Amino acid sequence: MKIIAEIGWNHMGDMNLAKKMINSAVENGADICKFQTWSEKKLGKGSWDNDERREIYKKAELSKEQHIELNNYCKTKNVKFLSSVFDNDGINIMYKIGSKMVKIASQEIYNLKLINSCLEKFEKVIISTGASRWEEILKLTDVKNKEKIIVMHCVSSYPCKAENVNMPKMKKLQDFFPIVGYSGHFAGIDDAIIALCNGAAYIEKHFTIDRNLPGRDNKFALLPENLKQLTQFRDNLKDMRTNKGFDLQECEVDVFENYRGRWTSNE
Repeated sequence: MKIIAEIGWNHMGDMNLAKKMINSAVENGADICKFQTWSEKKLGKGSWDNDERREIYKKAELSKEQHIELNNYCKTKNVKFLSSVFDNDGINIMYKIGSKMVKIASQEIYNLKLINSCLEKFEKVIISTGASRWEEILKLTDVKNKEKIIVMHCVSSYPCKAENVNMPKMKKLQDFFPIVGYSGHFAGIDDAIIALCNGAAYIEKHFTIDRNLPGRDNKFALLPENLKQLTQFRDNLKDMRTNKGFDLQECEVDVFENYRGRWTSNE
């Protein structure tokens, strides 16, 4: 059970801040630190032109050199570097820095050309299923190298209400894909805990060290103490699932030998 700290663009292009976020994610148990790979120049016209998001995207865009810097920094911290790719340029950057795994964001699940290109170059391809039709998800069962796919149940609502998390859908995905995870936008860790209990192999949650930083994602991202609670639950759950058989355990021997019959009946 791997925990992905989705730093995304919460760093706003500040490499020192990005590294502080990596440090905190590692200190609080994350296995993977995830970012996003895009080019603002390729972003078409949209509502982001009217609400300052384009300027945020421009500021938070990572260059190839910054990808290399963050990837190398993650190596020094013994944590995996991961990023979402949206085109061939992003694929090439991740391939050239030696990444073994990439992420396909929910809005690209229909893009089989992009997905197939990733499956050709990487050992693992994580695909989120938010804002997609069921038939689009099932098309992934027919692609070449489908055994490399890790499908993430996701609801593209920011933040996501509890009533919309739709955990039964994650369970249904397990009927079609061997590795299923959960990418959650619920504010808090309750959704991630339920997903872990229902067999999610990967958990992805937005992560920040300060919710007052600019950008939508910082506002509902997990803080370090939340991430720590989640990773501790993951570790405890793993231990609790250890098969100890059906007979007396060694940890029970003292009670078995010394406390049974301690109070005798007067009858």
